Amino acid sequence: MANREKNKKTLLELAKLSQNCCCADCGAADPDWASCTLGIFVCLNCSGTHRNLPSVSRIKSIRLDFWDDELVQFMKANGNRAAKNFYEKFVPVFYYQPQPYDCEVLREQWIRAKYERMEFTEKNRQRPYTAGVYEGMLWKKGKDNGQFLERKFVLSVHDFTLKYYKEDESKGPKATISVKDLNATFQPEKIGHAYGLQITYCVDHHTRNLFVYHKNGQEIVNWFNAIRAIRHVYLKTAFPTASDGDLIPWITRNYLKEGYMEKTGPLQREPFKKRWFILDSLNRKLLYFKTQLDAIELGVVFIGSENHGYSVRECVPKGTRGNKWKCGVIVETPDRQFVFMCEQERDQREWVEALKTVISKPMMPQDYTTEANIRRRR
Repeated sequence: MANREKNKKTLLELAKLSQNCCCADCGAADPDWASCTLGIFVCLNCSGTHRNLPSVSRIKSIRLDFWDDELVQFMKANGNRAAKNFYEKFVPVFYYQPQPYDCEVLREQWIRAKYERMEFTEKNRQRPYTAGVYEGMLWKKGKDNGQFLERKFVLSVHDFTLKYYKEDESKGPKATISVKDLNATFQPEKIGHAYGLQITYCVDHHTRNLFVYHKNGQEIVNWFNAIRAIRHVYLKTAFPTASDGDLIPWITRNYLKEGYMEKTGPLQREPFKKRWFILDSLNRKLLYFKTQLDAIELGVVFIGSENHGYSVRECVPKGTRGNKWKCGVIVETPDRQFVFMCEQERDQREWVEALKTVISKPMMPQDYTTEANIRRRR
């Protein structure tokens, strides 16, 4: 008969080993759950997806559930490293592997891709997002009326473009977007849909947004990884000597910080206006929009390094008009001082911390070009 306390102690010791101390699927620390059929240790969030795969995975708590001796021996014989070597053996370098903070659909489809569809166990397996051309229907938010309408999208590696069409495809694409500056990031809360994706690109050095979703989780993640695949090919073409390790952060990226702040004009006597801000740390841009679902930016502030005269601090501005919020943030640049107001002290601290993160990093050669382009716009 199984010794309950002995088996619990063994499982807890196994979970502390370096190969098991992080979730097998998202990397979260100190997993408290395990799949006794796959032999892996997972976190609470990922365990929920495993519960929806009863034919593949059986989840048990390593602290609360009863474990037979045979199951404990199975966990000993396997573990996260062995599972990774088998189920993730041929993951494409561009394929996005979720982190603990990522949205549910990314975690779910990563888990399903590994264990249910077994997409990465064979070297030459055909995957739709690696075909070079990916097309299908997405629901896109209209720029004026805000309604989401079904539109055909075509992503092609042949000319490095993303195109979308209105109802009559014979009239050609409504827009042709270069993948040169394309970014995609999941935004379920902002878009109001669990499978919502924000696609960002540049036109004449101005940032534009597309907000789309699909009703199927696997399909929207396929779109996301198809975009990452073509971005990877583009970057390898544009920077042939760069390693994959150098290019991966540039394929797509999440934004360091987003949220509403109030903004005044250059004289600091203009009324404050509420704006939605996005801090793109990789490109050192602080973008602002009228609302969080606006298609076109109203402006951008370049965030350089401390060595080049940039700084940020908390403040309580005096002599300003129209501001409803009282928690100030001042950004100093070589050209001018920017004053922003946050609703709460927590927001103020988070914005200052995020901006300091960017300012503390040295500028790269391409950053000087970005800075010059933004200055020319003024």
